[in-house]
Amino acid sequence: MGSIHERPRPSETVLLVDDDELVRMFGVDILEEAGFRVIEADSADTALRTLEAQVKAVSVLVTDVHMPGSMDGHELARVVHERWPGIKIVITSGRAQIPPRDIPDHGRFLPKPWKLAAMVSAIEASGTPS
Repeated sequence: MGSIHERPRPSETVLLVDDDELVRMFGVDILEEAGFRVIEADSADTALRTLEAQVKAVSVLVTDVHMPGSMDGHELARVVHERWPGIKIVITSGRAQIPPRDIPDHGRFLPKPWKLAAMVSAIEASGTPS
């Protein structure tokens, strides 16, 4: 069995939403290393504008919970699920723990700091009942 680095990926695109630029840079690095295309957003508002413009390109939302702006990541996940139900959802935080029942559409919670294998597993498992 191959490693995560050897697995071919379909052209899945992840919308990574985090207000911390260094955290986003790290997230982009590990997601690209795993074979995903990545689009970055620094807030829920930016993420929604991105989805409205490029929704067909995005298959996964990875969002931090705590962000400034009109909504936090948890609310962003709810809105994305309602408007674009085909997008997989991963909610992440270094300060909060979100129970599975509070994540829309069988999404997953991923604690920070991120590890490559955990990030890939959360994305692969999102959208399926636990």
